[in-house]
Amino acid sequence: MKAIRHHAYGGPDVLELEDVPTPEPGDEDVLIRVRAAAVGPGEWHLMHGMPYVLRAMSGLSRPKGSILGTDFSGQVEAVGRAVTAFRPGDEVFGCAGGAFAEYVTVRHDGPLLPKPAGLTFEQAAAVPTSAITALLGLRDHARVAPGRHVLVNGASGGIGTMAIQIARSLGAEVTAVCRSANEDLVRGLGAAHVIDYTRESFTSPGTTARYDVILDNVGNHPLSACRRVLTDRGTLIPNSGKGGRLLGPMNRILAGHLHAIFSRRRFVNYVARPTKDLLTDVRDLLEEGALTPVVDRTYALTDAREAMRHFETGHPAGKIVVTV
Repeated sequence: MKAIRHHAYGGPDVLELEDVPTPEPGDEDVLIRVRAAAVGPGEWHLMHGMPYVLRAMSGLSRPKGSILGTDFSGQVEAVGRAVTAFRPGDEVFGCAGGAFAEYVTVRHDGPLLPKPAGLTFEQAAAVPTSAITALLGLRDHARVAPGRHVLVNGASGGIGTMAIQIARSLGAEVTAVCRSANEDLVRGLGAAHVIDYTRESFTSPGTTARYDVILDNVGNHPLSACRRVLTDRGTLIPNSGKGGRLLGPMNRILAGHLHAIFSRRRFVNYVARPTKDLLTDVRDLLEEGALTPVVDRTYALTDAREAMRHFETGHPAGKIVVTV
C-alpha cells in the first residue's frame, strides 16, 4: 500500500510517499480502507521532531520511519475473528496511528465508530482529536455551564471551530479571537463576539471584558495578561503553540501552575487521549446537529507535502484533510 513516511526530521520536504506492507488485522482488529485523514499538530510535531523530548519515543537522531496521521474515516475492509460490531463495507471514523496511508488497523474496542450518515468522509476525518480536545477542556475540566463567558483564542482553527460549537451547546456565551477574514465563519458557528487580533488584543490593559474560561489555542499572550482578563474563579486552558525546541509548551504549563498557586483562578492542562466513549459523545453532538465539521482544504495523499505546508502557514479556517 501507499503511505506517507519520513526518515529525517524537518519541514514538509522530508515527507515521502512510499510502498509499505498492508497491515494484517489481528483477532480483535478492524482493517480500514482509509478514505480521508486529517492534518493536525501531532503530525507537525512528529515531522519536525520537536520538542526534542519527543524524540525519546520517535527516534533520537532520526525518526523510526513510522507512518504519519491519526484522525481518519473510511470503510471496513476486513475484521478479525473476535470482532462482531463491525463488518466489511461499514463506513467508519476514528483515530489510529498511521492514518496517512491506504489502510490502517484499529482495535474494535478502540476509538472507532460508524460514520454519521450526514457527513462526507472528509468531514468525518476532520472531527475526532479536535472535537475531543475541545470537549475535554470545556465540559470536563472547565465545567462550562449556561451563562458562562468563554473566550476561544485561535477560534478559526481545527480545535477552535469545534470549541465554539461545544461551548454554545453547553449554554455559554462565546467570544472568538481570529482574523477579520474569518469573522463570518465563527459567527456562523455560534460566536456572539469576535475580536480581530490584528487590530486589538483581548488582554489589552484597558479592556473591561472578563471571561470565565479562556481556551488558548495559540499561546501568544503572557500568562499574567490572560489571568488579568479572567473572572476571580476563572479557568485558563492552554492548548497552545509549539513552544520551545527542548520541552515545547512544558515551560508555559509549569509557569501556569505557579501562577495558580497564588490565585483563585484555575490553570488546567491535560492530554486529549481519544477513547470510544469520548468519540461517542462527539458523535452524539454531530447527530444532534450541535457540531458541524469545518474543512478548510483537501489534498490528495500524493500532495501531503503541500498539505503540511498549508498547515504551517498557521491560518487554516478549520481542518486540512488528506484524501486517500
